[in-house]
Amino acid sequence: MENPIQGIGLFSGGLDSLLAICLLRDQGLRVEAMHAILPVHGPNLRLWVEQATARLGVPLYLLDLEEEFFQVLRRPRHGYGSGMNPCVDCHILLLRRAAERMREVGASFVFTGEVLGERPMSQNLAALQLVERESGLSGRLLRPLSARLLPPTIPEEEGLVDRSRLLDIRGRSRRVQLELARHYGLSGFPTPAGGCLLTDPGLSRRVRDLLQHRPDFSRSDFDLLRVGRHFRLSPQAKVVSGRNQEENARILELAKEGDLVFEVRGWGSPITLLRGPAGEEAIRLAAAITARYSDARTSPVRVYYGTRYPELEASLEVEPAAEEVLTRLRI
Repeated sequence: MENPIQGIGLFSGGLDSLLAICLLRDQGLRVEAMHAILPVHGPNLRLWVEQATARLGVPLYLLDLEEEFFQVLRRPRHGYGSGMNPCVDCHILLLRRAAERMREVGASFVFTGEVLGERPMSQNLAALQLVERESGLSGRLLRPLSARLLPPTIPEEEGLVDRSRLLDIRGRSRRVQLELARHYGLSGFPTPAGGCLLTDPGLSRRVRDLLQHRPDFSRSDFDLLRVGRHFRLSPQAKVVSGRNQEENARILELAKEGDLVFEVRGWGSPITLLRGPAGEEAIRLAAAITARYSDARTSPVRVYYGTRYPELEASLEVEPAAEEVLTRLRI
C-alpha cells in the first residue's frame, strides 16, 4: 500500500513555509506539516498554524520541544544570532525531530521554507549544508524555494520531486514570495522572523542576565522575562514590577513558593515580585521600586508584602526609588 505521506515540512507558520507546502502540493505530493511548540513563540502562533494548515487541508503534527530547546539555549554549539537566538542549533534540533518523524511515517524527505541568503547567519550556504549534515538528513532535505540553486536531493534525483518546478529565490527581497502569495490566495501570515522572541534586543538582555545568574532556570523564570520591568538586585535576587493590570495578573500567575509579592494599597500600584534571597536590603529595594511606579502621592509610601496574595500582612514605609537607583539596577 502506498504511503500517504511523502514529505514532512517544518512549518513555522510564516509565508516561506506556506509557499513550500503549496509548491509541493502543486506537484501532487502528499505532505505533512510539523510545527514545534517553543517557549519563544508568541501566544497566538499555534492558533494561526492550526488555522493555516486547516485551510490548506494539510495534516498537522505538533511537537512540544520546550526542555530540549532550553538545553540548546543554555549551550548552543554554534553560538547566537543578532540577539540571544541560537538559530543554527535550534534548526538542527527541529530537523533531527523532523527526520525522526520522516522515518516514523515512512516519508521520503523533509522540506523547509528556507531561502538561500535570506538570513545572514542561518540561511547562508555553509549554514544550510551544516544543518543538513548534522541533522542526519544528507540528501533528504529539500528547500523548494531555493532548490535550483542547491545540489539536487535524492527525491529529485529519483523523480519523486520535479526539480524544474521548484524555484531559485535568493536574498532578502520578498518580491517573488509576495507575488506567489497573491497567486495562492495566502494572507494574514506572520512577518519574517516574527515568531522568535529572542531576536528582540530587550528580551535578549534579560535572557543573557538569566543565563549568567541562573543557568538552571525554570519555565517560570523564563516566562517572567516577557513581562514587567526587571531589576537585578544581586547575583541571586531580582525584581519584576508590572506595568499594567494584565502584567500584574501574569506576575501573580508566575509567582513560585518563596517569592515575595509587593503592592501599594489604596493607590494604583504595580504588582512587584522579588525572587531570590529576601534579606532586609532586598525587601526595602523591592518596596521602593513598587512605590516608585505606584500612583501614591504621599511620601513616604507604605508598601505591603508577603508570600501569598492578596493576604500581604507585612508592610514598611519607604521613599520611592530614585531614578539613578533604577538605572543602576535595571536589566
